[in-house]
Amino acid sequence: MAPYANAQQQPEGKCCGAVAEAREKSAARRSKPQPWIVLKLTIFIAIGIIGYVFYVYIGRLCIPMLRHDAGALGGRGMGIGFLVVFCLLGLMMLWAYEKVVLTPPGYARDHVKKSPAPMIKNAFPTWWDSESEADLAAARMQAANAQPSAPEPKLNEGYQRSRSSRTSGGHTRGSTNSRRNGSQNGHGVHEDENLGITDTIAPVAAAHVKATSNHGHAARSERGPAHPDVSLTLTPGGSQNGPQPLPGTQGEPKPMMFTRKPPSTPILLPEYRYCHKDGFQKPMRAHHCRACGTCVLRYDHHCPWIGQCVGARNYKFFMIFVWWALWFCVWTFATLVGVIARATVVRPSFEIDGQHVAVLVLSGLFILFTTALLGTHFQLICMGQSTVESLDARRIGEREDRVLGRLHAWWDFRGKRATRKQWDAEWGRVGREGNPWWLGSARANWEATMGAHAWQWFLPIGKSPDDGLSYTLNPRFDSEGRWRPRREWPRELQ
Repeated sequence: MAPYANAQQQPEGKCCGAVAEAREKSAARRSKPQPWIVLKLTIFIAIGIIGYVFYVYIGRLCIPMLRHDAGALGGRGMGIGFLVVFCLLGLMMLWAYEKVVLTPPGYARDHVKKSPAPMIKNAFPTWWDSESEADLAAARMQAANAQPSAPEPKLNEGYQRSRSSRTSGGHTRGSTNSRRNGSQNGHGVHEDENLGITDTIAPVAAAHVKATSNHGHAARSERGPAHPDVSLTLTPGGSQNGPQPLPGTQGEPKPMMFTRKPPSTPILLPEYRYCHKDGFQKPMRAHHCRACGTCVLRYDHHCPWIGQCVGARNYKFFMIFVWWALWFCVWTFATLVGVIARATVVRPSFEIDGQHVAVLVLSGLFILFTTALLGTHFQLICMGQSTVESLDARRIGEREDRVLGRLHAWWDFRGKRATRKQWDAEWGRVGREGNPWWLGSARANWEATMGAHAWQWFLPIGKSPDDGLSYTLNPRFDSEGRWRPRREWPRELQ
């Protein structure tokens, strides 16, 4: 029977090994930068599309008008006007495109030296700080059955329970079912195989108590630390880093699952700014681009249409290029639609040129694309965010939507607005006061990227005012990059 069992297990083991090997190869392949020809291929495609549009618009629309051909869609004056405006918009677009393609975004490797990786302080897992269904159910039960004083964490009991689960039944580890029961994502509330082990570490026990308890400050201060070596962290203002009551409310602070919870990661500390792929500490707002294989200053996104990243030093020219590309496409689309519609009314036997239809489709698609791109980045610049940084604000907003869903019925829009106003009164707005790089106004953010003069917003001349190295931190954040509540802001900002 045993040889048969071994024979049954061998194919499964080989299959798992092949899958693991394929995953390792895929991960290694994705970590490598793309070849130069792949990065720049889309540039040649874009130039080819622009050249084709020039050929159709000038050669098959404007020149027949200038020569008074029989099949021309307009007179000589119309042809001259169309040609002048089209060439002006096309040249401005090509000028901006050349500028954004040839201007590097700025690379961190040119400004910082390689250094060893810093040690991460208090790098303990916090799997209890999640929002799985099991965690939410446990939090609800704890909030409903709250006692006047929270019990102290039983460190030795947790250790014994973890140890007994590993040794029960003659096995060295707990069974698979006992480790996986509890929630869909595998984070069980009472069946976690790590429960009791990390709770014996003083900082973890303190963090666990602080994250899961929902009792008032007085109850905590009366009983003192739960462990001789544990001390709860206090904010500069003297209050604990736990959930705080909203302005105008009285009594106990709300549990984490019912209040705003800004990220507490100290993003400006060296250990959180270190790039292990490049081996150095990144400047502020720099990120590693997988396609380019290096860290880019104020990384926004990797744009295949320009063959490189959009970063601190070419973001301005990218916006100018999108602006002129939008108007180029609008003019091409509008004039072609106008003359074709006029010809179909005047000439009953008119046959549409297939080349005109192709350019109409291309210009219409790029109108939609450039409009969405221009609107999105205009909003990001006015808010002082990059595309990557806006994802953090979006995650905060998504979490707040889930919290509001727990506090209010789906139709209680007035209650949701009132709760959000209370959060804003306590912390400030998520995308503005809650943005570490917010400069105080949309105009200041815009000028920091595009320049102080209006002509700099439309002409691809000079250099970007953003060097990608020096940024002013929002005074509503502490020196380590954590969002502070309004009561801890400078007095002139409160």
